Amino acid sequence: MNQSSSPVPGGKDETDQVRAIWYQIGLPGMIDVHTHFMPKRVMDKVWDYFDSAGPLLGRHWPITYRSDEQERVETLRRFGVLAFTSLVYPHKPDMAAWLNQWAGQFARETPDCLSTATFFPEPGADHYVADALDVGAQVFKVHLQVGRFDPNDPLLEDVWAMLEERQTPVVIHCGSGPVAGEFTGPAPVRRLLGRFPRLVLIVAHMGMPEYAEFLDICERFPRVHLDTTMAFTGFAEETMPFPPAHHGRLIDLGDRILFGSDFPNIPYGYPAAIRALTDLPGADEAWLQRVLYANAARLFDLDLPDQSS
Repeated sequence: MNQSSSPVPGGKDETDQVRAIWYQIGLPGMIDVHTHFMPKRVMDKVWDYFDSAGPLLGRHWPITYRSDEQERVETLRRFGVLAFTSLVYPHKPDMAAWLNQWAGQFARETPDCLSTATFFPEPGADHYVADALDVGAQVFKVHLQVGRFDPNDPLLEDVWAMLEERQTPVVIHCGSGPVAGEFTGPAPVRRLLGRFPRLVLIVAHMGMPEYAEFLDICERFPRVHLDTTMAFTGFAEETMPFPPAHHGRLIDLGDRILFGSDFPNIPYGYPAAIRALTDLPGADEAWLQRVLYANAARLFDLDLPDQSS
């Protein structure tokens, strides 16, 4: 198979494709709110999980951008991604504070990475979350399926109160895809927002597969956002298709939709994640400008350089 039909991941063909998309709609670049950079031994375990199709995934899931950390950073930069995240998340106690230290250092060494942190329902969570905020954390990640915890756990009461007061965005994987967990789905998030209605939540993967329910939540709570991670791609549509009847709602919520990719842990090329949006019914140039760049720039108060030349 030649390179034009199967571009080298992160190579010139892909780079040209990605840059052409955002340039043609008048953007200086893009912002990706859902990317993963982790300590090597943690990332290796994540890749091992996907390599085995995971005990619950039940499908082939190749890692397209499997390379060393610096090459992955440079790939995003070549694509014209002006800001991105290092979404880390614990699966057990006594892990989050260490991940926060690593992610904080990574952000200091990688100025185009939004300083990222996480937490787990455990004694002392409020202290290390406060510490992370004090040293500049801009976004938090919570993964209810991997962490297997209820966001309404009493041990997180002070954490959510602090994040609501600071208006710090939280990327929360709370939908039941790719596999359901005990605490996934819209109900726990509704309860959380009933107590902390001003939380700035970014629902990962559009809440896949409970798209309609999370659109409901987004419409009800004005500080809730949705990220596009993996949604609308051919890979996701095979098993968790977005209901066409709700495309209009998606377009109407254009001010609160944020582009996310799940880079590097995606089983297809980065251009496919963007084309999945450009091909959406009703996705005009103004909508794409907001989703691919302006919404995140506003949410994170970013003043970014122009990379269009």
